[in-house]
Amino acid sequence: MATQASLRQTLLQLDGQSYKAYKAIQGEYAFPDFTLKIDYVQGDPFASPSQFRVMAPQAIAQFPANLYSNVSRAIALQDYLTRQFEQAARSLQQRRGSGKSGLIAITSPGQAVLERTTAFVSDRVVELRFVVGLPAFGRRIAGRQAAEMLCDDIPELVDRSLRYAQLDAAAVQRHVNTTEDADWLRSQLATKALVAFVGDGAVLPRRSGVDDRPLQTQVETFQSPASRQVTFDCPHAGKVTGMGVPEGVTLIVGGGYHGKSTLLRAIEQGVYNHIPGDGRERVLTHPDAVKIRAEDGRSVVGVDISSFINHLPQGRSTQQFSTPNASGSTSQAANILEAIEAKARVLLVDEDTAATNFMIRDRRMQALIAKDQEPITPLIDKVRQLYTDYGISTILVMGGSGDYFEVADTVIAMENFQPREVTAEAKAIAQIYATDRQSEGGDTFGDFTPRVIVPESIDASRGRREVSFKVRGVDGLLFGSDEIDLTAVEQLIEPGQVRAIASAIVYAQRQYFDSERSLSEVLDAVMADITAAGLDSLTDRSSGDLVRCRRFELAAAINRLRSLRVLGAES
Repeated sequence: MATQASLRQTLLQLDGQSYKAYKAIQGEYAFPDFTLKIDYVQGDPFASPSQFRVMAPQAIAQFPANLYSNVSRAIALQDYLTRQFEQAARSLQQRRGSGKSGLIAITSPGQAVLERTTAFVSDRVVELRFVVGLPAFGRRIAGRQAAEMLCDDIPELVDRSLRYAQLDAAAVQRHVNTTEDADWLRSQLATKALVAFVGDGAVLPRRSGVDDRPLQTQVETFQSPASRQVTFDCPHAGKVTGMGVPEGVTLIVGGGYHGKSTLLRAIEQGVYNHIPGDGRERVLTHPDAVKIRAEDGRSVVGVDISSFINHLPQGRSTQQFSTPNASGSTSQAANILEAIEAKARVLLVDEDTAATNFMIRDRRMQALIAKDQEPITPLIDKVRQLYTDYGISTILVMGGSGDYFEVADTVIAMENFQPREVTAEAKAIAQIYATDRQSEGGDTFGDFTPRVIVPESIDASRGRREVSFKVRGVDGLLFGSDEIDLTAVEQLIEPGQVRAIASAIVYAQRQYFDSERSLSEVLDAVMADITAAGLDSLTDRSSGDLVRCRRFELAAAINRLRSLRVLGAES
């Protein structure tokens, strides 16, 4: 194996040569305390940066085994190491020429603790994956600067981020313990018939719509109403109290700007664990909770939305409903049925992002427009059936329609960002002020129809490339020649998740999509493979840019492919 010294010598010899000559350094190098692997070398200073790995033996790294003794703790430790490397790399970064010259970077984590392909810890070795912008002046190799980066800066980064002795041991322990407590709490929700838990002292507001860090000024910490307070005895934090959100139908009500949507947003993000100091460390939600909203203009293919919408004009079927341009109501119906197809157990709905005619049809409108002229059965008449027939709970933010009081099990009012249980008052009001509206939902919710995807309708190729995709943050994905709009898929939080989704679609198309397996069965198989073999199983290369996604967001991306076709559905 080549050495650190030989790499330095090669880089100095390459000084001034054409940039493509950097390809000569691809390979593996033995440094005194670690191994450096250069997996991919960029062909141009303005191209995607080169891909590197460092592997430090545990004899050098010396992380105590208890820090990665189970999956939860290992993911947390790997998350911490990723953050440490990112901070150290930023402090060392220098401008060293044109294009991406001088860049040393790792996939940047947000506020959530997620499984990523940036770091791996085992009893044998600690591995980190990152990218390097190999330096150049114009398109000529800057060999001396490259030697400094690869042979001096990288060893310093390894020393600062992969040696346990160099880290804050208390901070590492806190990071790991906080994550393990969160996973434990989430696993205990069902024992108390809960779908979510919001810990006392939580900080729910964020700094802005584009800054997910906690608000720092005029902060109101969360305090559970006594009637909804539950206690858990966590493995590390001990006794923790907070508001339990029960199974069934829960309304979050209150005046404008009092924190209704903020609470729902925290619950929505409670499917993920959060770093210490985020404020939402003890906001935990059922892992199969899905945010539902209206989504004008989205493509819908072969979805049975007849539980909500039937007898469309011109005799159009709603049992295998397809449209390239869904309305608010049809998109929201499709989003619910697709989420259930992907095995959602909790639906999260905010009236601000819902279609009004899908949510409610009041008595006056029922009197004016006869039911046989209105194809939409509103959610108010189906939400209880979802729970009684299938055990699917719903949490709704509702500030404009008290008609929902009659179908709710629990009503929480937000006042100045503090919760108060008002279930009894809401039920009393419903008795005093009867709406006289007629239920339009029938006796049962209806059946769910599994769909089988036509494998050939999923095509990642573009031009001469067999697989081509480009991630557009968390809002979109160019998959082959198909633009997938993910703006309304609100539980995507990192671009690496979208990259993993693209890789998973390609993987599923190659391995599982056929004329027999349902979409749900394909999702089962793909997620089982990721759990068993990690995110690396999705690709044929060792990339450091994949982040674990859920089955629901993977399904959402597949469902939004405009090329998608479903067996038996009209094209």
